[in-house]
Amino acid sequence: MSRYSRQERFLPIGTTGQALLAEKHVLIVGVGALGATIADLLVRAGIGEISLIDRDFVDLSNLQRQMLYSEADVTARLPKATAAKRRLQRINHTLTIHAYNEEANVELFEHILATQSIDLIIDGTDNFDIRFIINDIAHKYRIPWIYGACVASSSLSFFIKPGKTACLHCIMGGLPTTGPTCDTAGILASASQVTAALQVAEALKYLTNNETAMRGSVFSIDVWQNTFSSIKVDALKKQICPTCGEKPTYPFLQPNATTKFASLCGRDTVQIRPVYKMRDLYALKKQLTSEKITHFNDFLISFNVENYQLTAFKDGRVFVHGTADIQQAKSVYYQYFA
Repeated sequence: MSRYSRQERFLPIGTTGQALLAEKHVLIVGVGALGATIADLLVRAGIGEISLIDRDFVDLSNLQRQMLYSEADVTARLPKATAAKRRLQRINHTLTIHAYNEEANVELFEHILATQSIDLIIDGTDNFDIRFIINDIAHKYRIPWIYGACVASSSLSFFIKPGKTACLHCIMGGLPTTGPTCDTAGILASASQVTAALQVAEALKYLTNNETAMRGSVFSIDVWQNTFSSIKVDALKKQICPTCGEKPTYPFLQPNATTKFASLCGRDTVQIRPVYKMRDLYALKKQLTSEKITHFNDFLISFNVENYQLTAFKDGRVFVHGTADIQQAKSVYYQYFA
């Protein structure tokens, strides 16, 4: 019996759709809670080629929800993209899988899209810096992408097609300055699994030419509160949008459009300067447990995280004290600032 016989018996896909899947190449950005599950589901579904991007390595705290990894990966401190590739190839050795153990930045996206044919991009990231780059690069190259986010018990997903739907910039208006993260609000594995499943369902519809079955809305679910919503956002599409409007400039692909990281000489500190200028310190304070906070006033908030101290300023800057290593600082920063 065929490996994909049960999927082929699902009439909207069938043998024709299965053959289409074998010809497709999907780029997954981030191989954490979302990306690992997305990759697992797509490999089992028979996608012909997958590219994985992730800058991080496997940590013990990942195992609660990131289904591709094991304690052996933690002990070996394997990069996530490499660990995911090894596991996925044991699941389905017939597929082509590329692993990029790198920062998901403009240069890497440009390289991949210039050298490979990508049919769909799926968001498995945990911060809006990268999501807005994905949004711009997808529109520049006219490649659909699927946004996904989860925190605590909530899930959010949306399929974005250049030239048809509103884009992320239209919907959100710019980079969020404050919001809960998995480190401030926690995360249920079931929430990430639901998000990934919804993203993959939309991906399979698109890749098998079943676009009429797609939602066409921003879909959210709270698995703890038992609530869901589906919101049409067609009216939010803006003709003057710098990403998807009539005269796009792709602002998040520009040299000064991304968060800047710089080691401060002699201070064992890294300064982070995000694109947005102002930060709501009171909202940030509510997200943090009181015992972590060491200083708070109208101008800054300082709090301890393991061996580091973070100081967030009202103008948006953040200092990560306790390291001069920019990669370490990035890892700590994105735990608290999406």
